[in-house]
Amino acid sequence: MNKLYFCLDLKDDAAAIERYKQWHAPGQVPAPINASIRNAGIEALEIFLAGNRMVMVLTPGPSFDPAAKAAADAASPDVQAWEKLMWDFQQPLPFAAPGEKWVPMTRIYALSEQPG
Repeated sequence: MNKLYFCLDLKDDAAAIERYKQWHAPGQVPAPINASIRNAGIEALEIFLAGNRMVMVLTPGPSFDPAAKAAADAASPDVQAWEKLMWDFQQPLPFAAPGEKWVPMTRIYALSEQPG
């Protein structure tokens, strides 16, 4: 199953990082946000944190269409409110394009592709 990886930084503030983590604790993410992810055909989504750097691992299902997800998110007041709230905690990576939040990552190594 393919996975997509993205990275993004949080503002380097310990108290804000703790609040961000609390927002993502089980049962704390608003139901419409989880529904928007599931309805887009995303089978799994995890976010990992080290310091203030995050990595998101997204497992798309066969019906996942990134353009359709982006359009649905743009049209959803719930998703837009969530994104605005989360942006209070987040900051763009230094190399992100203008307006880009989660930056796609490129795999550069796989043991399965190595000889012997």
